[in-house]
Amino acid sequence: MQKPVIGLIALVDEEKDSYWMLPGYMNGIIEAGGFPIVLPFAESQDDIAQTVAMCDGILFTGGHDISPKIYGQEPIAECGKLCEIRDRFEQAVLMQALKSDKAIFGICRGIQFINAALGGTLYQDLPTQHKSSVNHCQSPPYDKPIHSVKLVKDTPLYNLLKCDSFNVNSYHHQAVRELAPCLKAAAYSEDGLTEALYMPNKSYVWAVQWHPEFSYKTDNNSKMLFSSFINASKKPRAQT
Repeated sequence: MQKPVIGLIALVDEEKDSYWMLPGYMNGIIEAGGFPIVLPFAESQDDIAQTVAMCDGILFTGGHDISPKIYGQEPIAECGKLCEIRDRFEQAVLMQALKSDKAIFGICRGIQFINAALGGTLYQDLPTQHKSSVNHCQSPPYDKPIHSVKLVKDTPLYNLLKCDSFNVNSYHHQAVRELAPCLKAAAYSEDGLTEALYMPNKSYVWAVQWHPEFSYKTDNNSKMLFSSFINASKKPRAQT
């Protein structure tokens, strides 16, 4: 049986003028039964439509901060590096993938981007805008859990993991602030941040704030997240 093709949004290194990818994203997909490909930053709508059509699922990866202009704000001093070409590409890919009802999974920046692109807002910098004793930006090793999350009952994530709470790793300074109207929260951190979300009226649009790409080898919940995404990517989708 042919493996589902999963398109990964490339990471960007301006200093080296390069696009790259963390092996954890790719290997997590491979171990779950998918076939990962890193997507080029196409500019034309036709190229983007063809790119999305090639994929059975799209993984929105971590990386740069998201331009606050996407959610109608100006950057504060603590906002980090932005990447406009990535923001533009991801917006187009997300809308095309939603139109075709592709399986969509977001990790770290991915949850933030999906929320912002669909009408939500972000904390641009947690240390200054959401002071908390919870450590959201841990030091290595990144596969070790650093704080707990509480799952919302009767959500797809709760039904998958079948637990009320568990511990996660965490490495971010931005986060979901106001949830987009079309999305629902699936988990919260101890200090009230949205740690997971989903889109009820689509087959599979999930996103998490933690990093299963670092922990899938040792954490069964992370493995289950990748497996759930790959299984959803195997299902027939609408053609456009």
